[in-house]
Amino acid sequence: MNIGPAQILIIILVIVLLFGARKLPELARSVGRSMRIFKSEVKEMKDEDAGSTAASATQPTDEDFWNSPENQPRQIPPQQPNPQQPQAQNYQQPNQQNQ
Repeated sequence: MNIGPAQILIIILVIVLLFGARKLPELARSVGRSMRIFKSEVKEMKDEDAGSTAASATQPTDEDFWNSPENQPRQIPPQQPNPQQPQAQNYQQPNQQNQ
C-alpha cells in the first residue's frame, strides 16, 4: 500500500477540517511532547533491563544453589524394624460347672 502525494494532501485537508487551523499548532506541540515522553520512558526501560541483567549475572542461579554440597538431598539410612517381644496375654479358663 503506497501513499502518494494526493492521499497525503487529502489526509491533511481532513485534519484541518476536523480540528481547525487554530488548533493545529497546539495539536502538533502536544504530539511532540508525547513523543518525547514516550522516547524517554523507552530509554529508561532499556537502562533498567541492562542494569538488571548485570545484577542477575552476579547472583547465583538455581543450578549453583543445588550443586553446592550443603544443599544436596541427604539420604536417611533405612530404619530397622524394632523386634517386638511377644506380650504375655492373660487367658482365663472358662468356668466349668459340674452338675
